[in-house]
Amino acid sequence: MGSSDMPVGAVVENIEPRSRDLGDGFFVRRALPSIQRRSIGPFVFFDQMGPANLASGTGLDVRPHPHIGLATVTYLFSGEVLHRDSLGSSQLIRPAEVNWMIAGRGIVHSERTPISLRAHASSLSGIQAWVGLPQREEESPPRFAHHDEQALPRFEHAGVQLRLIAGTLFGLRSPVETLSNMFYADARLQPGATLTLDDEHAERAIYVYEGHLEIDGQPFDAGRLLVLRSKRRVQALAPRAARALLLGGAPLDGVRHVWWNFVSSSAERIQRAADQWRGGGFARVPGDDEFIPLPDRPPPAARAAEPPRAVDYP
Repeated sequence: MGSSDMPVGAVVENIEPRSRDLGDGFFVRRALPSIQRRSIGPFVFFDQMGPANLASGTGLDVRPHPHIGLATVTYLFSGEVLHRDSLGSSQLIRPAEVNWMIAGRGIVHSERTPISLRAHASSLSGIQAWVGLPQREEESPPRFAHHDEQALPRFEHAGVQLRLIAGTLFGLRSPVETLSNMFYADARLQPGATLTLDDEHAERAIYVYEGHLEIDGQPFDAGRLLVLRSKRRVQALAPRAARALLLGGAPLDGVRHVWWNFVSSSAERIQRAADQWRGGGFARVPGDDEFIPLPDRPPPAARAAEPPRAVDYP
């Protein structure tokens, strides 16, 4: 058999997220960007929050911070988070709901455990992802939308239950206002079920959240981001019950710089955003005067000679 006839595996990257304790045992696991892969479709950032048990009197407190050039997607498995932003939005996020915030030319937001949950112990787990905007949308007006669980399309077949968070998949379309060709879905697999992904989208990945999946006979445990080979039908088997996030889409239209909370096709634009935040030029979150200060390290315009690196934790 010639080398060109050898079978080729469906998984081209098996990414182990970097983990960090943000305090009180609250762990965040960052799968994107990574050394192996800086983006998948338009996704430039993918964090698993928790699972964490929060003691009475404590909670998540992500102070106000700015964004440009991206859309944030918050999706919870357990717990509640209160989103507030400089547009005046105040929205409680519960499991299976979608928080979609388009930063465009600039927005500031905070994410905190609501006061009602701090009176007793609670739990929190979920995913926050960033979707890079097409260049034509990078300076668009910021906006915010929230979608309840009932608004999201569902697909069920042969032991696979899927909720479409954003984009298009399996003939379904989410009501979330995406600005590029993409998909993002939450899939539950019963024991023995097989999930099949066709080549509808150019770039695809599976994040194993619970249990483990087998692809091409190889097992992949929870906490792994599996980048799939393009233009190939992929089947993932769940020997036992499992849960996974499916994501991807068309690649971004050009290189994106990712520094702190900013994403842009222009390093100079990130420098201007950094100067703007340092100088107090962003709008504030009404009623929340705290803020996360700018990091000490320089933006990419001042580090042009350095090799690409994964974004640091805020």
